[in-house]
Amino acid sequence: MRRSLNEASLEAHSWLGLALGAAMYLICLSGALAVFNQEFERWEQPAVLESEEIDPRLAERALENFVARHGMEGEHWFIVFPTSGIPRLVVENDEVAHFVNADGSLGAIEASPWTAMLIDLHYYLHMPSGIGMIVVSACGAMLLALILSGVFAHRRIIKDAFRFRRGGNGTQGTIDLHNRLSVWGLPFHVMISVTGAYYGLAGILVFVAAHTFFEGDLEAVTAPVFTPEPTGLARGTQGLPAIARAVEYVLREDPQGKLVFLTVHEPGTEDEFVEIFVQQPGRLIYAESYRFDRAGEFIERGGYLDGPGGKQLVYSLYRLHFGDFAGVGTKLLYGFLGLGLAIVSATGISIWLAKRKREDVLNAVWPAFVWGVPLALTLAAIATLFGVSQLEWAFWGSLLALVAWGTRLPSALVARRMRVLLAGSLVLLVVLHGGQHAAAVFEAAAWPVYVALLLCALLVFPHRFSSRRSLELAA
Repeated sequence: MRRSLNEASLEAHSWLGLALGAAMYLICLSGALAVFNQEFERWEQPAVLESEEIDPRLAERALENFVARHGMEGEHWFIVFPTSGIPRLVVENDEVAHFVNADGSLGAIEASPWTAMLIDLHYYLHMPSGIGMIVVSACGAMLLALILSGVFAHRRIIKDAFRFRRGGNGTQGTIDLHNRLSVWGLPFHVMISVTGAYYGLAGILVFVAAHTFFEGDLEAVTAPVFTPEPTGLARGTQGLPAIARAVEYVLREDPQGKLVFLTVHEPGTEDEFVEIFVQQPGRLIYAESYRFDRAGEFIERGGYLDGPGGKQLVYSLYRLHFGDFAGVGTKLLYGFLGLGLAIVSATGISIWLAKRKREDVLNAVWPAFVWGVPLALTLAAIATLFGVSQLEWAFWGSLLALVAWGTRLPSALVARRMRVLLAGSLVLLVVLHGGQHAAAVFEAAAWPVYVALLLCALLVFPHRFSSRRSLELAA
């Protein structure tokens, strides 16, 4: 490699990293946590009845009770099956969701505000969804540029793959940590950046293609990938759809499949139809879909299981991006790799700050931001226990206050003080949540999260024997 290309790549990498560091850190850290969104949802309401048994008649009774209470409102009705990853039967429309009791009656309203806030942060950075999705996806595209420029900038990428230097003021160790995590996680980082970029930028490309080649017909662009919905099937018929019959058909015809959820499209109109999504063993596609008319008669499959390769690929991106396959082991792996990518984002700015010839308020702002984000997320979780509903405001308000407080501390102490507060807040969260849900503390929905939170508190607390300069990732 010519030295001029190496130097230009290093310069591009530094500027891109500086511009994207804060946004990428938020996206990567929230993404690493969002991998466990189902576990967090269960933990927020740990006392709900759980079972993985599918009873078609129970699901039909639940829908009847739901419509009797909430009417025909909404463009969709949903039934989420207990084999979806959360072992609870849920019936909902576009506005409200109920857990289902053992007799088909409606139970508590589903509410997981902290998990919803976390997912919204990862998807949209709490911006309006249309703008936020584009911004986050653009970050995914630029992350790919960061990865490529970083590879070209590192002239000894193979030779230094296992090099980790200690001592000094900790800067060299931070550089090695940044480079090692970047190299070891390279395939994962590329996959995350490409699949992340797809979600927002694909919509723009579809819009451009439709208006360029198909006179604005969006369906003409998407039809080869997303099977068009049938229309006019319910003309002249009345009553609720026979979902039990449809579910029984799927259980009979696809006994190895795992039912995820059922959707009633356009209920009460002539375009009403039922669609059941079924994950397939050994396949990465999100699900195959089975479609039925209101009477429960089979119409067609979506064709995602055995359709063209491109169709299968696009329908596999969600599970590939979030590690939603191959069980808990894959989730843990994605969580660790996602955390590694967040550390890479944080240490990139830390290295830039350490190499500057001057020290100013930024040297305190950055570590306050890095450690303030998980602390603000923890404080938002605590706020839910006191009935706070505007969690986005709670998160951003806490983060701004923590950063402002950090600027009043010596920069060398910011990360340490933040870590002490974070460890204490995690323990407090466990105590308060356990006290509020005392009857369910030892339920499978609760205790694994408690253990994980306490372990995180132990790991982030700055022990005496730890080297402050080498362990403070943001210092």
